[in-house]
Amino acid sequence: MSKVLKLTVLTPDREFYQGEVIKVITESTLGGITILPDHMPLITTLKPADTVIVQKDNKELKAFTSVGVLEVKENELRILCDVCEWPEEIDIRRAEEARDRAEKRLTSNKDGIDVQRAELALARALARINLKQQG
Repeated sequence: MSKVLKLTVLTPDREFYQGEVIKVITESTLGGITILPDHMPLITTLKPADTVIVQKDNKELKAFTSVGVLEVKENELRILCDVCEWPEEIDIRRAEEARDRAEKRLTSNKDGIDVQRAELALARALARINLKQQG
């Protein structure tokens, strides 16, 4: 029985995180998910969330993760997502503006707008704002 997972978080721009962890908590499109050592093999899609990474020294890190894919296999956890940011990288003003734009789109006449895209933009903005306000 393993005590750690090898975690790799990748975005198109960078390798965001690589290291040994004892727990990862995030949001799949089906709901909240916690990955621990010896987790069964899994592939799932992710939605924008505040993801918690617990390192093997019990230090807890929090990051914003956008839409992506999570894969667990043989105590290796890979997260591939569009965007991943530490709280200090989040521009709160920009996130609040994105939230306001998305809310306006969703409350106005819905003819001609992509509702799913606006809802996703709102979810990203709210997750960023929440994480920044916690930090």
